[in-house]
Amino acid sequence: MIAEPYYLDCDTGVDDAFALAVLAGHPGVTIAGIGTVSGNTGAGQAARNTLDVLALAGRTDVPVAVGAHHPLDGAFTGGAEVVHGGNGIGGVELPTATRMAEGRPAVDLLLDLARRHPGELRILAIGPLTNLALALRQEPELAGLIRDVTIMGGAVRVPGNVTDRAEANIAWDPEAAAVVLGAAWPVTLVPLDVTLQHRITEADQTALAAAGTPLRAALAAMLTTYLDFYEPLLGVREVPLHDALAAAIATGDLVPAEAPLLGLRVTDDGQLVEDPAVPARTRVVLTVTGDAVPVIRTLLR
Repeated sequence: MIAEPYYLDCDTGVDDAFALAVLAGHPGVTIAGIGTVSGNTGAGQAARNTLDVLALAGRTDVPVAVGAHHPLDGAFTGGAEVVHGGNGIGGVELPTATRMAEGRPAVDLLLDLARRHPGELRILAIGPLTNLALALRQEPELAGLIRDVTIMGGAVRVPGNVTDRAEANIAWDPEAAAVVLGAAWPVTLVPLDVTLQHRITEADQTALAAAGTPLRAALAAMLTTYLDFYEPLLGVREVPLHDALAAAIATGDLVPAEAPLLGLRVTDDGQLVEDPAVPARTRVVLTVTGDAVPVIRTLLR
């Protein structure tokens, strides 16, 4: 299997850590670089979490750069502590990696990678889209250098998770989302419509903890806070791993079953609205073939 270059843009919370683990152990993926953005936690804390998770995965070769702390318009309002814990990863204290983040910002890292891998670099964005929007503004030719973009975000035909109609990654920077979805690159959107259909359970957590590696044990520990949050919402002790599912779609391990090309308009409050006046060029994954959970478990090598 030939490994393809990926750039990951993330706000490393609990499910981001799972997505990172999926990529870090995948034989078909070269993680060319990672940029962080404020979302589940601040961009600086997200970089710390990312470096620590990478160290547990034995990956000290991946450059990590801190990206935008504030959205394009307004200020970062403090993250999602009730969902992801005070440090973004369920309050779990990981061994501190000796490596530090890059001295350059995430936008510069992304642009450098795009120029180094023209037409080959794949982007997986699992947080607010601020870094991607800033990169597009700085380099108008960026879209033409990227092979494709997979985004975890939005609620298209289902309710949102921060308002009745808006999902967090889009709502935290709707202006950036509009820029990114309007760019001339191939976008696959992985919204709540599909991620909420696939949930891991407390039994999965127990099996992960028993798997015998420091990374899997840490991921299992992170799930407790996540399960505590979702249990009263869902009525069962299960959680959707939004970002890991998007990662598995990006790598091709999960195959979309229903994925229409839609024209999407981003409202000022972060809703994604199907609009016939907008060119239908965003591939929106509404269902996948089979059960995603066994696939994700297998990918957590």
